[in-house]
Order: sequence, then structure tokens, then C-alpha cells
Amino acid sequence: MKKIILLLLILSLPLVGMNLVGLSPFDLKANVQVGTGIGAKLACSGRYLSGFDAQQVVADIASYSPAAQLLAIDYDDSEQTVRASLFGLGATQAKYRPGIGCTLVRAGSEQLDEIQVPKMQQSMQPWPQGSMVNSLDNGAQNQLEKMLVKDNDEGLQTRSLLVVRNGSIISEAYAEGFSPQTPLMGWSMAKTLSAIMLGHLAHSDDLAIDESNLFVEWAQDERRNITLRQLLQMSSGLDFSEVYAPGSDATRMLFVAASASGVAKASALIHAPGSHFSYSSGTANLLSEIFVNRTGGTQSAVDILHNEILAPMAMAHTTLELDANGVFMGSSNIYSSTRDWARLGLLMLQKGELNGHRIVSEQWVEQATSPNSSDNERAYGYQVWLNEGDKALRWPDLPADAYAFTGNRGQRVMIIPSQQTLIVRMGWSSVGYPDNLRFPQLLVL
Repeated sequence: MKKIILLLLILSLPLVGMNLVGLSPFDLKANVQVGTGIGAKLACSGRYLSGFDAQQVVADIASYSPAAQLLAIDYDDSEQTVRASLFGLGATQAKYRPGIGCTLVRAGSEQLDEIQVPKMQQSMQPWPQGSMVNSLDNGAQNQLEKMLVKDNDEGLQTRSLLVVRNGSIISEAYAEGFSPQTPLMGWSMAKTLSAIMLGHLAHSDDLAIDESNLFVEWAQDERRNITLRQLLQMSSGLDFSEVYAPGSDATRMLFVAASASGVAKASALIHAPGSHFSYSSGTANLLSEIFVNRTGGTQSAVDILHNEILAPMAMAHTTLELDANGVFMGSSNIYSSTRDWARLGLLMLQKGELNGHRIVSEQWVEQATSPNSSDNERAYGYQVWLNEGDKALRWPDLPADAYAFTGNRGQRVMIIPSQQTLIVRMGWSSVGYPDNLRFPQLLVL
């Protein structure tokens, strides 16, 4: 009886959020679904994508909630599946597939077994064309290594730091157990790649940024007026709850539903499209469904992502995972090496071109890094956070033109065009990351 009471109390805490919410401890079904879902999903990707041992996986999951420590996590390495269960009250399974990562096992998800992923090999050319890094600056390298040690002495769990200046890596540092090849979860930094994928279609004239009538499910109501630009800027007006608690829109989307995009697609319209900014991971998954639909389905979407975006950018250590319906989890589920994250940042810094390949237009990059036209929060572009656009700078100690890809646990790709510099930080910080304090120190290297 004591175990059950403890379980109910612990499960009343959000499993993936940072703050307590007013959720009933007796909403047991939702709690168990989310708890086992996050356990299976993160354990699967941690083991088969990032190569973590069981101890590291449990530590990562447990940082979200004490409830995670109660999960039983079972690995089947022969099938590359993971099963998470909770006191026999419920269980969730996730399966790994090379090239498309881990997906929760749901009705119909076996269709993903048929997806073929183009092979990618990285050359020994200098970065960013290949894997060779011979541009390190001794002074900058020494300072970055000291910063990583300081981060982790303070409990920030930084896994890697990297600085690019004038197109070259001048310093990079990795915590023990992590390397330049380790794919690390970017969480919401996946949103920026999702936007770039649509920017690529726009550059190929397969998509218009201001087109509407985006989904047949919206054809008979006012949601048909939502434009692609408004989805990119998170000003669609849709009522999607970004609260991370068992049973909420966000947790159902990530750790329960077969269709991640379906949760947001079913949302009602509560603001006039374009008038109000509201951060929504559901919006990013709508963008992913648009990409899959416009490219002709899952297989063609995977082909285009790899052949026309990742391969030209030499992003050989990057996986964007799919949901059970075969749509990219563009809100959150991207695993990429630190150097690959830097490549994505360099693409933006170089106005849409990398390694001699134009991925998106220069005009698109300019629009993507410009404030939106909402009435409440304008310092957000196309799935990127901007330093300027509102009354005060978001990062007051950084240049005004800075902008960033950001993700849960303190993931950052900070881009400063005026200094031709970008900074990557990957980690697992439960208390956030002091980028406004740390990153200015790296600009004077």
C-alpha cells in the first residue's frame, strides 16, 4: 500500500517539465502512459543512437522526475527494442531503426520497417566538408576546456562546447564519455531544422511561405486561413498547451500519440492567425507533416532530407526521428553530433549556403531571422529565438544581432553574425544554462 501511495504522489509531478502543475495524483492512466512513454523513448534513443550505457540512460531520465527511477527498463539488443513498465500498471515499447531512430510502438508503426535510408559517409576533408579539424586555437581551446570543467563543477552537466569563427572550429571540448561523433538530443533545436527543411522546399519552388489551406481537416473552418509563415513564427492562433505534465497536449504528443502532428492539428483556433505569438511544439510537428505531405510521403521525405539537405551539409551524425505514422518528430526528436549542430548554425551564418550547396535562399534566412508581427512577443523568427525584436534584448550581454536555436536542458546554437561567430553547447542541465553569462566570455577569445 505504501508503494502505491508513493507512486501516486510522485506521478503527480510533471515528468518532463520544470515546474509543478495542478494535476490530480489520481489521474493514474495518463501518468503511467507518459511515464513509460518517456522511459521507453529516451532509453531507446540513448542506447541505440547516442551509445549510452544503462546507467547514463537512467540518470538522464531520472533528472526529469523521481518517478523515472521507479521504471523497469528492459533492453532487447537483438531486436533493438526497449520496454518500460511501472509496477505492472502499464508498459510502453520503443523500437530503433537505423537512420530514422527510435519510435514508440503503436498500431501501424511496423510500416517504418520498410523505410530505406540513404547511406552517408563522412570524408577526411577539413570541417565542415569532412571530419578533419586542424584549425584549433591554443588559447581559445584552453579557455573552453576550463569553461567545461567549471560548468560541470557547478552541476550544469555540459557535455560539449564548440566555437566556430570565420567558418572554422577554433575550439571544442567534450566531457568524459562524449566525443565529436556522439549524437546528442537537441530537443527543441529540432524545430530549426524543421523550418530549414521547409525553406529548402520554398527555395525549390515547391512551397509558398504565405500559402494557406494547409490541411484538409481545416478546410471547413477558420483554420484554413492559417498560413505557413504563421506556423513558422508560432503565431497560428491554435490552442495548443505547452505545459509539460501527464495528460497535457505536449506530453501526449511526444510520448503517447501515434501521430505527433495530429494533436496540434485537432486544436481549436483561439486567436486571429498572425496576431498572437504562443510557443508551441505542436506547431513544429505540423510543419513536419507539411514537409512529408509535399514531398510525397515518408520514403520520399526521408530521401530528400538526406540527399538534398543532410548529405550536402556533411551531417553524417544526424538522425531526425519519426512518429508511428511516419512523420518527422520535428518539434523535439533530433540527435546530432556537436559538429553537425555547428554545421547547421554555419548554414544560417553563411546565409543559406554550406559546402558549396545552397540549401535555402538568402532571402529566406533574412526572413527567418527577422521579428514576427504578433502583438505580444516579436523576438522570434522561423523557429529561432532572436535577441532583438521586443523592448529589451533577450541576451543583454550579447550583440543585438544574435539569434539562437534552443532546446530543453540548455541546448544552444548561438549565432552572432556581426562577429562571424557561433557557439554550440550541448548538455543536460535541469536548472537551465547561463548562456548570457558564459557566451560573452567566448567572444573575446
